[in-house]
Amino acid sequence: MERDNVVFELINKELERQRNGIELIASENFTSLQVMQAMGTSLTNKYAEGYPGRRYYGGCEVVDEIEQLAIDRIKKVFNCEYANVQPHSGAQANAALMLAILQPGDKILGLDLSMGGHLTHGSPVNFSGKYYKPFFYGVKKDNGLIDYEMLEETARKEKPALIICGASAYSRDIDYARIRKVADEVGAFVWCDMAHTAGLIAKGLLNSPFDYCHFVTSTTHKTLRGPRGGIILMKKDFENPFGLKDPKGNTRMMSNLLDMAVFPGTQGGPLEHVIAAKAIAFGELLTDEFGDYMKQVQKNAQAMAKVFTEKGYAIISGGTDNHLMLIDLRNKNISGKKAQETLDRAHITLNKNSVPFDDKSPFVTSGIRVGVPAITTRGMKEDDMKTVVNFIDRVLMDIDNEATITAVKEEVKTFMQQFPLYAGV
Repeated sequence: MERDNVVFELINKELERQRNGIELIASENFTSLQVMQAMGTSLTNKYAEGYPGRRYYGGCEVVDEIEQLAIDRIKKVFNCEYANVQPHSGAQANAALMLAILQPGDKILGLDLSMGGHLTHGSPVNFSGKYYKPFFYGVKKDNGLIDYEMLEETARKEKPALIICGASAYSRDIDYARIRKVADEVGAFVWCDMAHTAGLIAKGLLNSPFDYCHFVTSTTHKTLRGPRGGIILMKKDFENPFGLKDPKGNTRMMSNLLDMAVFPGTQGGPLEHVIAAKAIAFGELLTDEFGDYMKQVQKNAQAMAKVFTEKGYAIISGGTDNHLMLIDLRNKNISGKKAQETLDRAHITLNKNSVPFDDKSPFVTSGIRVGVPAITTRGMKEDDMKTVVNFIDRVLMDIDNEATITAVKEEVKTFMQQFPLYAGV
């Protein structure tokens, strides 16, 4: 069979784009080389429906060991009792969780997408807003912080079955204890989607949801710096409140319901090559080196926020506790769409994003979301944040000048040569 040079040339073009550009999309990162290598192995050939020791296919003795290793490692990372490493994505982990603990039409309460929440937390265009009855809390207009009073008031009024915490564009820590208190009052489950902040939580740099949330989900990329995928976790397993029994008449534990909601509930065969890559990434999470990396992510984000503020950019909530910041560009008279598209041409990648109380559509937006995990993986430190912000500012303050865009593009390419992506690749 001939080598498909067309596809491989495109792959090489993408590698060059990543190597030469400044990657500031908060949900992206660069895996280690060994994580990438694991995904391109013979494991992709193996079907393994079911779970280790409980498969529907033969020949699973090796993948059983790999998947169990991934489970054991992530449980150790977060000191938890239950882990399912099979979800193909964070969205599918979320879908499985909701399938396991909710009935169609149940009320859910999450952070509004327009206020920094996530699509799968009740958006009307998503399954979570179509099959369940969503209610929302937001952030305060004066300071951009979560409006816990609004959350509590809505919870007491609507009595949702589930309260969701976690966000995709919120730069501050979360008060899980306060959310759990009102959830207990109204009889709701609490679920944390820590997809963005999981790496910081793993190393104790942000509040942990595990002592207050019944369930925790995450992606395995973003700050965990693994392959694209999802996980479902529980600090402690517990008897399901639905009275469901197994064929022998024993009460099914929540772990049983969650496993069944992933397979066969929402997906078929697991991607064992990706699970092998997850196992490697989870091993990396257990190292001191990863802890140092996470500390640097936090330092870089705060340094970047400081420089943006000094240049007159409006950061929602006034700064950041984690790895990202949401910037309102209305005082610069630039839309998020225009900023994203123009910076792309200068090899600086970030995403347009709605800001709280936005007056523009989600297709245009008034803001941009900026994150530092990927450039920190490349080796950047606090002093480099000033250079990066200066590049951004030069483009945005001269946004229609092709000469400026071209000049910054060339300077970015030269600047990034000192931060190798993968040696020899």
